[in-house]
Amino acid sequence: MSPAAIEVPEKVSRTTKVPTGQLSGAFLDLAPIDYELEAEKKGKDGVKPAKYPHYLPTWPDVKWAPLEPFHHCDPGLDADTDYPEILTRGVKAFEVTPSIGTEIKGMQLSKLSPAGKDQLARFVAERKVVIFRDQDFADLPIGEAVNFVRYFGRPHLHPLSGAPKGHPEVHLVHKAAGDRTAEDFFKAKTSSVLWHSDVSYERQPPGTTFLMMLDGPASGGDTLYVNTAEAYNRLSEAFKERLHGLKALHSGFDQASAHLRKGGVVRREPVMNEHPVVRTHPVTGEKSLYVNPQFTRSIVGYKQEESDALLKFLYDHIAYGSDFQMRARWEEKTVVIWDNRVTSHSALLDWKAGARRHLARIAAQAEAPTETPYVA
Repeated sequence: MSPAAIEVPEKVSRTTKVPTGQLSGAFLDLAPIDYELEAEKKGKDGVKPAKYPHYLPTWPDVKWAPLEPFHHCDPGLDADTDYPEILTRGVKAFEVTPSIGTEIKGMQLSKLSPAGKDQLARFVAERKVVIFRDQDFADLPIGEAVNFVRYFGRPHLHPLSGAPKGHPEVHLVHKAAGDRTAEDFFKAKTSSVLWHSDVSYERQPPGTTFLMMLDGPASGGDTLYVNTAEAYNRLSEAFKERLHGLKALHSGFDQASAHLRKGGVVRREPVMNEHPVVRTHPVTGEKSLYVNPQFTRSIVGYKQEESDALLKFLYDHIAYGSDFQMRARWEEKTVVIWDNRVTSHSALLDWKAGARRHLARIAAQAEAPTETPYVA
């Protein structure tokens, strides 16, 4: 069944029904609120102004055309896998866990040559998540940061989120100083963990993704990541074989409805797309599970109860796999880069109430997900 054959609202509206549980998690960062206090040079009520006011979000009420398909050639295909610019002399690198995550100190992303960027793409694909400390990335002009990411693919334009003025390619993850929404959130929810792969509803979802810390709490607000390629590897051969050939429907309609209910604007009409449940990475050849509870709605061709049962197993398998997960701790001048094709992640809403948390994400779109035949 193709997306065109699925019955959906012609346009999302403020009254579009949002299923229970969908007004949570990453949706919290999308709706506009008054950030006047954030930009004041002196602050007030003991609140310091934002460190990067030019990165504060704006929500222009404009309309965008649907995203056009494009050919993506992953730069990691041309990389020197000795990584001479990433792991150069004087660099300190250590594995966060054996299966996912490397932390690096002693090199500047902004200084990489084109060959170094090729190496970065491949290194991130191999390690899934790479944490770079002491970076000058946030201090670059915003346009330079966007152009850096453009090397890895077309920057994604988020249809809903706030962005710095004049730079729609930047998705802002922002909780203002004094924000108390976490208190309301936990009146209805027991946990803030919501595993997802960013905007998987797009025809060509992001691959190499950059997230940089601008301002944050002294502790808390970490990000969890899971290696969905290793999640696939842990399955039995019989179960892997059964998953191959299946497709799942990914929808952006619930996110758009939740956003509108909070007074937001929708700059591009939401979409739904079918993607393989098992996708293959174009550079490493790894197979990974490509479903997530935030955007995946059903297994194509399955009855609802069958689909729910299979997806619940896969979601639980990914969520409970602590031995193929990691936790990224944020600090000033940190940039975390992950491969959105072979990971899922979740923010943690656990920092002291009222503290500011301000990050900027620039995500390079990649190829449309595909799978290669099952081989035992």
